[in-house]
Amino acid sequence: MTELATIGRTNQQRCDLSKRIFRRIVPLLCVVYVISFLDRTNIGFAKDRLEVDLGISAAAYGLGAGLFFLSYALLEVPSNLLMRKVGAKWWIARIMITWGLLSSAMALVQGEISFYVIRLLLGAAEAGLFPGVILYFTYWFTREERAKANGYFLLGASIANIVGSPVAGLLLSLDGLGGLHGWQWLFIVEGVPAVVLAFIVLRVLPDSPQSASWVTKEEVRDLQARLDAEADVAQERTGRHPVAQVLRDVQILMVIAVYFCHQVAIYAVAYFLPSIIGSANSLTPIQTGLLTMLPWLASGVGALLLPRLATTASRARLLIATALIVMAFGFVLGLVAGPVLGLVGMCISGFVFWCVNSTIFTFPASRLTGAALAGGLAFVNSCGILGGFVGPYLMGLMENATGNPASGLWAVAVLLVVGAVLAMLLRQGHEGPSVDTPARKSSLEFD
Repeated sequence: MTELATIGRTNQQRCDLSKRIFRRIVPLLCVVYVISFLDRTNIGFAKDRLEVDLGISAAAYGLGAGLFFLSYALLEVPSNLLMRKVGAKWWIARIMITWGLLSSAMALVQGEISFYVIRLLLGAAEAGLFPGVILYFTYWFTREERAKANGYFLLGASIANIVGSPVAGLLLSLDGLGGLHGWQWLFIVEGVPAVVLAFIVLRVLPDSPQSASWVTKEEVRDLQARLDAEADVAQERTGRHPVAQVLRDVQILMVIAVYFCHQVAIYAVAYFLPSIIGSANSLTPIQTGLLTMLPWLASGVGALLLPRLATTASRARLLIATALIVMAFGFVLGLVAGPVLGLVGMCISGFVFWCVNSTIFTFPASRLTGAALAGGLAFVNSCGILGGFVGPYLMGLMENATGNPASGLWAVAVLLVVGAVLAMLLRQGHEGPSVDTPARKSSLEFD
């Protein structure tokens, strides 16, 4: 009875620590991602005005929107490795300051060339934020808790669009104020919060449990022992995995392929949804912003409810595959139905947007350790995020060819089905070729 009581106390203490960690670091990082996603996608609301004021065509817009992801992908691995050396808070703050300044500099765009250049610089500035936070969570959460933490972090993307859509509509309505276009006000105003928040990150965010004043030494030792035990299992199963060996792991290559298909869809929607909705009727910028908010509101609800279902490897696979199929269905409904049902279809897709991001990184994280974990997560994200280049570029080309800003969604739906098939073949590092090993129920519950 005494031994059982001791185990019960230990589990309760671990649960309390998990809750404390979550409340201390995840909300702040969620706000960081809100600003990040807002600044990388706000050009979706400026698309039509850039065409009118600067003569930037749909194809050029799609290329410029996607160029962000080329420089972003190129620099993610070195960024993650540097964060591991210099510390999380300093590196995340550096990322935020540079991307905030460059986001505001989008107001200086004069034509296609300057549009391309600033988008490339913005991608370089923000490189490493997402995989850096995913790596940072591996310092604090065991494998069974990470999908849920990732899900709440990714909620920031939904919040960015829920809040950003009507705000963008209001800022676009300032056209002519101070001699500036509304889209210039949009970029200037929305770049400032990143710089301000960077100094809060420097003050509040600890680099690791060892440097956190609100974690006791005993808690640090226990948490580190559990994380080390997981790393030992991964290393025994897969070896040391230098970053170069990531390319030899078929499972990680499949993760990249699935993530790529998903990112094509996410950024096709993020950069073209305002234009798709605005083309259905004669709407004001504020009305377009309010309607654009609805699919992202659905995505926020899904981000809260769905990732916690991924408590085993088999459930994680099924959740990812189902989400991709549901997204494809919602896009097709949006294409073949009228404006009202079309918006419903986009909301159905939105509900499952973040199931993939929050879950898929648990697969490579279960197969890598040490520096290979830092580089490997960044490598997976770098390759997958190239879908962010393909999605907008494909949408722009299809709009130029057909005159319909939604026509590219047919190709996106096909890619999502391919991704769903591949998702069912994924295996975590602790699994055999076809045997699923359940994780314990997550202790990260929220009051």
